Amino acid sequence: MSIVEPNVLELLEHAESRYTLVVEASKRGRQIVAGSQPLIDAHDMKPLKVAVEEINRDLITYDNPVMDEEQTEQ
Repeated sequence: MSIVEPNVLELLEHAESRYTLVVEASKRGRQIVAGSQPLIDAHDMKPLKVAVEEINRDLITYDNPVMDEEQTEQ
């Protein structure tokens, strides 16, 4: 059993790569710190944990600007 829930393998099902996952979680965590409302019941949870839970529940998505640009060029 993993100490951290959800574990990285579960979270990678919701992201293109580990890098994307880290960027997505950190950006969302900063949004929450800046005053954005959490999309889950976040009582006594740190912003990064809230972001990870939101990602795991597919409540937020990440738009990859590089992929979007490549698709428009084709």
